[in-house]
Order: sequence, then structure tokens, then C-alpha cells
Amino acid sequence: MNTKIRRVCLNTLLWLALIAIDQYTKHLAVKYLKDQTDIVIFKGVFQLTYLENSGAAFGMLQNRLILFVIIAVAMLMVVIYLLIRMPLSKRYYLLNFILLLIASGAVGNLIDRVMNNYVVDFFNFSLINFPVFNVADIYVTVACILMLIAVFFVYSEEELFFYKNHNEE
Repeated sequence: MNTKIRRVCLNTLLWLALIAIDQYTKHLAVKYLKDQTDIVIFKGVFQLTYLENSGAAFGMLQNRLILFVIIAVAMLMVVIYLLIRMPLSKRYYLLNFILLLIASGAVGNLIDRVMNNYVVDFFNFSLINFPVFNVADIYVTVACILMLIAVFFVYSEEELFFYKNHNEE
């Protein structure tokens, strides 16, 4: 099996696994948290709280399903384009993983929005009054942090513009 086909297969399997983890945790939240009192993990710090969020982070843009679908599809198109154009070098494994996290988070929440018209959130850090979130949100947040690290400390500017000059390595 050539390298490109192997990369596509591995990316697809990892992507599907990440989406499955997100959807399974949301299923557990619906099953065990919906219409229940919060499950306190660390009193005053962290609990599991069932929330149906029809908006974005911090409850912004409530009931804008079409906008969220358009954004998610656009993000997926960009991720797929970058994954196709990315050199096959091991040097790009981190960037590949970052893109998979972004795609997994986008699809995980997109599934909820399309199926339910809301996203199931359940992690609640009450200590800092942070918005309730889910696993897909964690994927996107971790991807953003890793992207900052990659841009500032791992890749040169030329390496990040691989999509302009497509040279297989």
C-alpha cells in the first residue's frame, strides 16, 4: 500500500474514532444527566451538567443552524484541501493531527445540530464560570493550542505554506 493511501486510511480511521468518542460521550450525557441533578466531581470546581446549546460558545448566536452548518462544511472543505496538499513527510504529523482534531470537533457538533437542532454539552467548570462544553469542543480547543505552538515553535513560515507549492517529500 503506498504512503498516500495509507495516510488517507489512517486519517479516516482516527477521524471516525474521534467522532465516535464525542458522540458516545454525548449519548452518555443524555442517558445519565438529562433531567437529573448535576453530578459533582469536585465540589465548587467541576461537575457534569446536562445542557442543550442551540448557540455557539458562551451561548452566542442562538438558533442559527444554517450558519453553523455552513461554517462546519467550510471548515471541513479547508481541512480536506490542506490534508490533500500536505507533504507526506513525518515532519507534518503534528499539523495533520491538528487538522483531524478540528475536523472531528466540527463534525461532532454538526451531527448534534443537524439531528437535534442543538449541541449536547456536559462538562462544567464552575470555579471559573466557564461555559459548559463537550468533547468536540475539547478537540477544537486543543487543536487551537497545538496550532499556536506549531506556528510559533515547530514550523517555519515556508513549511506552513506547503499548499502553494505542492512538492511531495
